[in-house]
Amino acid sequence: MHSFTINASIQIVPIVQDKHPYEWVDDAIAIIEKSGIKYEVGAFATVIEGKYDAVMQVINDVNEYLYAKGCNEWISNVQIQIRSKGDMTADEKTDKFKK
Repeated sequence: MHSFTINASIQIVPIVQDKHPYEWVDDAIAIIEKSGIKYEVGAFATVIEGKYDAVMQVINDVNEYLYAKGCNEWISNVQIQIRSKGDMTADEKTDKFKK
């Protein structure tokens, strides 16, 4: 893939009864934080931004962590926006709404 900046949203929906689902979500957000990639936590998903390979690695790392730590079942809702000839940033889409 190219070397431009892309952005994605990832939403983890744990289907579990072993602990509160938010605990698994918090763990997933901690993985994103540790990655060093630009991110913004929202009420329903976390937006991540970086080079294609870095974004895809973070998505993979979140899923691998949940698997390795024994999360019984989860849904990963992922949306990725890519521009083929330049950077695609979340700020580009949301700055007009920020006060």
